[in-house]
Amino acid sequence: MKRLTLSQTNKKLSGLCGGIAEYLGIDATVIRLIVLVGTLLTGVLPGLFIYAAASVIVPKAGEEQ
Repeated sequence: MKRLTLSQTNKKLSGLCGGIAEYLGIDATVIRLIVLVGTLLTGVLPGLFIYAAASVIVPKAGEEQ
């Protein structure tokens, strides 16, 4: 079964966008652009809070639950 995890190989900050891209099977740059535009459209602070919270909640690749 496929699980969403933080990427250890395709990361810029925490690996969240890379992990989402690996999960969906698309390029990480597309996810990064979507996150950037979404953050700018919804307000910088809420977007950063959501990104930080997701980075803490999503497990790292290779970790067991």
